[in-house]
Amino acid sequence: MTEKPLHTFFATAGQFTESGQHKKAVQQLPNDIIKLAEIVQGLSIHMFIATEFYNIELDEVRIENEAHIRHFDKLLDKILEFDNSVFEKPRPSDKKIVGVCHHFSKLLTGFLRAKEIPARMRYGFGNYFNAGFYEDHSVCEYWNEKEKRWIIVDPQFDNVWIKNLGIKHNVFDVPNDKFFRPAESWLLCRQGKLDAQKFGIFQPEMRGLWFIAGNLVKDVASMQKQELLQWDAWSGMPRPNNSMTNKKTLKFFDELAELMTQPDENAEEIKKYYEQIAVPERVFNAMHRHLEWLVDKPQKKAKSASR
Repeated sequence: MTEKPLHTFFATAGQFTESGQHKKAVQQLPNDIIKLAEIVQGLSIHMFIATEFYNIELDEVRIENEAHIRHFDKLLDKILEFDNSVFEKPRPSDKKIVGVCHHFSKLLTGFLRAKEIPARMRYGFGNYFNAGFYEDHSVCEYWNEKEKRWIIVDPQFDNVWIKNLGIKHNVFDVPNDKFFRPAESWLLCRQGKLDAQKFGIFQPEMRGLWFIAGNLVKDVASMQKQELLQWDAWSGMPRPNNSMTNKKTLKFFDELAELMTQPDENAEEIKKYYEQIAVPERVFNAMHRHLEWLVDKPQKKAKSASR
């Protein structure tokens, strides 16, 4: 895939980043990455630290109604339900949409694509949440035309986050030794340079090579503009606590990880691997513990009345 069509591909919306009725309003937002990230921070709040960082008590109803939204336009719908103001206006903490890293990154990716700025979500691991561990995380990556490179932005990190976690790195140009993409994480662990049991999530405690493989599948899917929730799973991923000893499985992920270290150069080859792990019509929402349709559930045709 040549540079131009690749960037064109990521400069347009996919299934989960369509802006719908909000397109005109989004296109009027500033192009500046820092300002867009600040707008995202003014619209959303992370559900796991809302109380600790922002003194906001969230009820289960709000979490249920907001944190499971996968589509960009529906996130914007929900935001306007709380405060029907322009998106540039920061909301008070209790009027922000509830989510996790996915929602911050989805909002920024959607904003950028609506403005035809190439952007894509990346799934991986941050080593700045819990010392000594690499925690499940997603970020936004955009193409900087002036510098001719992809740059990772972590829109979740406002000044409150930065202060509480003691963040020292540039959250608008996250270095590779802070955010670990799953391809590099897989290869480093397979080479014995890092411990796979340090990769995953701390609550509930779920870590291991199988978790890295799952994030690699999500990252590959994102290259096809299929950006799923952090807790979505499907048959292309190893099951939780999989021993990862099957030689065929290891070979598949070894090869896929190698390709994903250079996703642009290997885009066509990655597509072939993606066919084996593609996102289906329904995915398993691990928080709900059941399968969910990614679009409205198909309606059964009504039986014609007998005469």
